[in-house]
Amino acid sequence: MIEIKNISKKFGKLEVLKNVSVSCNSGQCIALIGPNGCGKTTLIKSILGMVIPDSGSMEFNEKSIFGDYLYREKIGYMPQIGRYPDTMTIGEIIEMVKKIRNSKDNLDEDLFRDFEIEKMLNKQMRTLSGGTTQKISAVLAFLFNPDVLILDEPTAGLDPLASELLKEKIIKEKEKGKLIIITSHLLSELDDLISEIIFMQDGKIFFHKKVNELREETQEDKISKAIAKILRAN
Repeated sequence: MIEIKNISKKFGKLEVLKNVSVSCNSGQCIALIGPNGCGKTTLIKSILGMVIPDSGSMEFNEKSIFGDYLYREKIGYMPQIGRYPDTMTIGEIIEMVKKIRNSKDNLDEDLFRDFEIEKMLNKQMRTLSGGTTQKISAVLAFLFNPDVLILDEPTAGLDPLASELLKEKIIKEKEKGKLIIITSHLLSELDDLISEIIFMQDGKIFFHKKVNELREETQEDKISKAIAKILRAN
């Protein structure tokens, strides 16, 4: 579904991505992890068309994304920190995004209902807690039934119930055959969700493994311990 071949990116003299190649296929929930500054954000922004690589190629459903923008309609993106106009209400934000997208597909309002957003439609964005803003970002990411979901630290700031509801939704969408990419520092949150792990380090792919292979190779059940064992061995 997403094929990345030999992409590199520099910001000034700083080389952020170094000849990165990776494939992400439908029906997978992939954790994109690594230390701060390893290139995760730049890779995500490259997939979203927000950063243009200096070299290499990127394909979405076997078509180059360069010079195209319509492929982005098939991606739902949940940022780590959502930025919205302070004086607009939750209801106005959702309606504005619906008009911008102008989608004729059936809307996915599962999270809208699960988070009980209808009870707070008149609240201004500036009055919301970080967790509630995170809920709005999640609702918007899933709303248009995208084929791909990119979720940046999705459970950060959420209360335990909201976090569980979101994880259940992620599993449900993966089972429908969608591609889900999650970045997270909370590896314990990922154990029940992910099927593959991409670990980045110093702008490169350090490893890309299926979770069951990682566990078998390290003889560790917990993902965090399995990754730690691989890092210590290298």
